[in-house]
Amino acid sequence: MERFNLKKLNEVEGKEQHCVEISNRFAALENLETEVDVNKAWETVRKNIKMSAKESLGYYEPKKHKSWFVEGCSKLLDQRKQAKLQRLQDPREINGDNLNNIRREASRHFRNKKGEYLKDKIDELATNSKKNNIRDLYRGKNNFKRGYQPSSNIVKDENGDLLADIWHKEKLPDQWKESIIVPVHKKGDKTDCSNYRGISRLST
Repeated sequence: MERFNLKKLNEVEGKEQHCVEISNRFAALENLETEVDVNKAWETVRKNIKMSAKESLGYYEPKKHKSWFVEGCSKLLDQRKQAKLQRLQDPREINGDNLNNIRREASRHFRNKKGEYLKDKIDELATNSKKNNIRDLYRGKNNFKRGYQPSSNIVKDENGDLLADIWHKEKLPDQWKESIIVPVHKKGDKTDCSNYRGISRLST
């Protein structure tokens, strides 16, 4: 599934370009009929939001693996996937033990490689500090501080016409009522359907 590059909204230029694109598209919608069907109105708004995002933000390109994730890590990851698949197809104890052993080996290997990578980065920071290379020092320091950054970027009609229409007519667009059932494993054997519960993911 294609995802828009929402990180561009954190940049001043990208945010301004997106605001202009949205404003231009919604300005063209002001002359639409007010007594239009809620579903048609929502589809028009949705289509314009997506077109604006495509023009100003582009699509998100998934990042490659981390720098410490080398060829040996990929091989272990493939082995773990194969062992997991074999365990699901044939839930004998020997396959379960094999999966656990490969999991432990992979986790240990990943942890060691990440530790080596972080040690090199820390040594690099120490070297920049000794050489008074302030720019590279702060750049490296900021990379450590980033971590997970949740983003919530909401695009809506400035006049709230669609929302007001939904409020007064007390009718939601049909697409807002659709959901995708996702099975979530609770505990126990993953091959047993009774060990799963379903959650509904709404488009809104």
